[in-house]
Amino acid sequence: MSTEIPESSVPPPTGADESSTGPTRRTFIATSTAVGGVVVAGGVLGGTVFLGDEADGAEPPPESRVSLTVNGTRRTVTVDNRTSLLDLLREHFDLTGSKKGCNAGACGACTVLVDGQRVNSCLTLAVRLEGAEVTTIEGLSKGGQLHPLQQAFIDEDAFQCGYCTPGQIMSGVGCIKEGHTDSPEEIREWMSGNICRCGCYVKIVRAVEQTAAGK
Repeated sequence: MSTEIPESSVPPPTGADESSTGPTRRTFIATSTAVGGVVVAGGVLGGTVFLGDEADGAEPPPESRVSLTVNGTRRTVTVDNRTSLLDLLREHFDLTGSKKGCNAGACGACTVLVDGQRVNSCLTLAVRLEGAEVTTIEGLSKGGQLHPLQQAFIDEDAFQCGYCTPGQIMSGVGCIKEGHTDSPEEIREWMSGNICRCGCYVKIVRAVEQTAAGK
């Protein structure tokens, strides 16, 4: 008994003319690629899907004028309302001593004093500081003489890479001013918001103790 095989299921012989068997996989891919290229090019060139067209018509972010005193110098600047105090200091005033660590208020590398109080400058909006007095690490030394806590950090070798050091010192100055230096345990508690990835905590506490004892 013989079984007939439908002619459509028999593959064409090797070397046969592909056009005689209808569209092939190769033809389909080539055609799809060409059509896709035209669609993409048309979208970009025609402006129908190009996001830049919408951006061109967007309104600029709101800005405000703010005046504040930084390290004894009165400063007035117009900034985007979203600008942090840290970015104001670094990008507008070129005071790069305050470091951008986590930029989320978790490491303390950006600590400065605002009206004598410790703040994370990365979380503080510049436009809210109208009339405020800001002190950064650059403003601690007077007449070329280091602040006692800066000197204590050197004496106690209380830093390694140095990245967190400006924030540690500014926080230490605030801690001493607030009177939270009665014991190493109290200093550690009130300095706990400042992270030292090099692990110099013991020497940092000693530096704050030394400065508090000599004030």
